[in-house]
Amino acid sequence: MVLGAIQSRVRSSRTYQQLSDRVRYARQDVSDLVPKIPGLPYAYISPFFILFGIFLLFPTVYTFYLSFFDYVGVSNDILLQIAAGPFELTIPQIANLEWVGLSHYERLIFRDSLFHTSLFNTSFIFFVQVPLMVILGLATALVLDSKFIRAKGLFRTLIALPVATGLVAYSTIFLLLFNDQVGLVNYVLTQVGFEPVSWLGSAWGARFTLVIAVTWRWLGYNMIILLAGLQTVPQQLYEAAEIDGATRWQQFRHVTLPQIRPVLLFVVVSSTIGTFQIFSEPYVITGGGPSNATITIVQYIYNQAFLQLNLGYASAVSVILVVIVSIMSIIQINIGGEE
Repeated sequence: MVLGAIQSRVRSSRTYQQLSDRVRYARQDVSDLVPKIPGLPYAYISPFFILFGIFLLFPTVYTFYLSFFDYVGVSNDILLQIAAGPFELTIPQIANLEWVGLSHYERLIFRDSLFHTSLFNTSFIFFVQVPLMVILGLATALVLDSKFIRAKGLFRTLIALPVATGLVAYSTIFLLLFNDQVGLVNYVLTQVGFEPVSWLGSAWGARFTLVIAVTWRWLGYNMIILLAGLQTVPQQLYEAAEIDGATRWQQFRHVTLPQIRPVLLFVVVSSTIGTFQIFSEPYVITGGGPSNATITIVQYIYNQAFLQLNLGYASAVSVILVVIVSIMSIIQINIGGEE
């Protein structure tokens, strides 16, 4: 109380008020000068464009540029040299490149059977896993949004917990669970009278193992997004539909789905992009096997770029992957999107 009384007296004094007025006027003078500095707003936003250019724009453009060349090796040559008085900027040539034109694209489209296999495997995971995950995520969100469920916070946390699990950690766990000889899944199947399944030793078994693993990992993430969308639907719409005699299914079809359509579209598009970028699960769980039965496009790019050092060819595959994902996203947005 004593300290408060002292502060009150200081602030009410004439000297303090005069000093406060001077500071306020000085700040106003500085504010009047700042907008008059030419180009200052661009200086404020320049960090974003600098980082965007270095870490996103340049790699994207250079990847497209590299797809028309064969990588020969590291180069010590100078690509560009700029001299300005005492300052000199030297940009080294990143690599020795040999022009091949469209031969990389011709090879991967018409002659590369391993690329076709990786495209088939990725497409299989997409067509099976994405609809399954969206349906399960929506069903789980509807259950957790219902009024008769208690301890909703606990169930939401448990279902969303796999999202926080490390990719390599959970992939290793699924590798142990679905092991053909000592896996827990086959042990449970034999205990209830079924024959053990060759999960990782057969092509289709390995593919479905990846579908199960990815669905388990990302189900909670999509459930959270869909649940947030469901909670934005006005209750008055359900009450009006119930008064009109609509059943539960009719309310879901004509009220819920149209209201969460943008959220559902976001989940489908983001799941599509994520599925075509899948790498950690097949790399850790199956290693791309058996006999390349689970190798994905991104894993194929990794093998070409970092194991075989075919950087030009890997860049061409990356460009094709971007084109495929873009086409799929555009189709989904046109089918389910709104203006």
